[in-house]
This record gives sequence, C-alpha cells and structure tokens, in this order.
Amino acid sequence: MIAVIAKIPVVPEKKQQALEVIRNLMKEVANEEGTLFYSVNVSDQDPNTLVFIERYKDMEAVSAHSSTPHFKAFMSKVAEFGAAKPEITLYEEIESV
Repeated sequence: MIAVIAKIPVVPEKKQQALEVIRNLMKEVANEEGTLFYSVNVSDQDPNTLVFIERYKDMEAVSAHSSTPHFKAFMSKVAEFGAAKPEITLYEEIESV
C-alpha cells in the first residue's frame, strides 16, 4: 500500500473557501476504487496548514487519483487559496492495523 501526506498552507482569509473546495473534491474521491482512506486535518499549532492523510491500494491507484478531472480541477484552484506550494510525500506502507 501507498500512504501520502500532503500539506497545503492556506491564506487565513481564504481557509473557508479552501474547505469548501476540498469537500467537493472528497465527494468525488469517495468513488475512486483504489483510494482506501482520505482525510483532511488541521493542527492546533498550525491552523492554516491543511494536512491530507491518504492511503491507496498501490501506485496505480495513486496515479489514477492524480489523473482524475476532479483532482486536476482541485489543484488548479489551490492557487486561489494556497499560501505556498503544496508539500506532497509518498510512503510505502510497511504495516498498519
């Protein structure tokens, strides 16, 4: 399995806009076959950075997710509310419960 941690710093005044766009994205992601887990989180210590925690069946599922029209549309909107370039890190999942 593949785990992804993606961090998107957002402009504080545009955080609600970002969350609305993300909620629309997640409605589509829920229908992706190889996407096993997809959550958006925020830290008390850094409330203006949204952290995506994702799990995929394999690299093909990651590629499929990244190629969807809804993901591409989402990424084009990040420039509207993002305060900096997203940081995306992929991991090979060794074990989980």
